Amino acid sequence: MKVLANDGVSQSGIEALEAAGFEVNTTTVAQEQLINYINEEKIDVLLVRSATKVRKDIIDACPSLKIIGRGGVGMDNIDVAYAREKGLKVINTPAASSSSVAELVFAHLYGGVRFLYDANRNMPLDGDSKFKDLKKAYAKGVELRGKTIGIIGFGRIGQEVAKIALGIGMRVLAADKFIDKADITLDFFDGQSTTFQIETQPMEAVLNQSDFITLHVPAQKEYVIGKKEFNQMKSGACIINAARGGVIDEVALLDALNENKLSFAGLDTFEEEPKPAIQVLMHPKVSLTPHIGAATGEAQDRIGTELATQIIDIFAG
Repeated sequence: MKVLANDGVSQSGIEALEAAGFEVNTTTVAQEQLINYINEEKIDVLLVRSATKVRKDIIDACPSLKIIGRGGVGMDNIDVAYAREKGLKVINTPAASSSSVAELVFAHLYGGVRFLYDANRNMPLDGDSKFKDLKKAYAKGVELRGKTIGIIGFGRIGQEVAKIALGIGMRVLAADKFIDKADITLDFFDGQSTTFQIETQPMEAVLNQSDFITLHVPAQKEYVIGKKEFNQMKSGACIINAARGGVIDEVALLDALNENKLSFAGLDTFEEEPKPAIQVLMHPKVSLTPHIGAATGEAQDRIGTELATQIIDIFAG
């Protein structure tokens, strides 16, 4: 059986598949050449991340394909329903990158409340000539401890965010259309643990009360956060999007930042990837990363191993 990991896969995943008798190919094939390559090589399993799109044209034109795998959570780059209609198995790794994304949320939060996103731009330029001015400009930081974080979307990643927030002493509020409550267990290094039960609330209530908002929802046809929702937030709040581009109205976001409704925003995903709007990239109150939520060695190892396990089980079954 042949596996094409078109966007790459971890060495641990390759080793697990090869040990089970699979031939793993990590060649990156251009989107427009993918159909020909799959057919010429008689690929059985196509693994992708977010770069490669698996649409109806590939599904229809590649009869050798039996499995499409997405290394990550969202599968908006795959025509999932159509593939399953055609008898293909479609798999992903919803739990593997949760911790990595949650930690990136707090990287943006800690950087935001201490102005690191701006200090790291200005210190190389003016640190030697305007040190005292910059020190004064960044002297009004705040602590996360004791503040309220609002989590919109309380699935696996949202719950991992809640664990970190509880661990540093934050009040946690959550909104989710499909989850009423969740038990959040904090496991400590010495084997001790403690569990909190968090009941979800209407989104408006979460927006009204939170000092910080973080989004963990799938890609949707309409904005989750737009002008109306920004108006419902506390003045001086901040927002983090490490979920999907397009869940925040970026025009409304820039307006909220310019009007000082929001103190800052942290963005890992953007409406126009891979070419985000220049107004967003250049805004002095936006902390920026290039869609790297799952980009840790640990997460990629878990993703590769989890994909391998699912593929082996499917063929064994």
